[in-house]
Amino acid sequence: MPRYYEDKPEGGACAGVKEDLGACLLESDCVLQEGKSPRQCLKEGYCKALKYSFFECKRSMLDARSRFRGRKGY
Repeated sequence: MPRYYEDKPEGGACAGVKEDLGACLLESDCVLQEGKSPRQCLKEGYCKALKYSFFECKRSMLDARSRFRGRKGY
């Protein structure tokens, strides 16, 4: 569930994915009901799709082929 803001300043190539990952973790049952930290919930496997998208976005910043294909993420 990407969130787009028109008045939001640019925060880098993967800022949107990073923000959505943080929001997903903070809204998960692991944090709200069990009282664990977002880092623990991320290690346990919550928000896997956004975690993978964030990883791919960060990896594409280092990939030389991304000059032609463009960065992944939003």
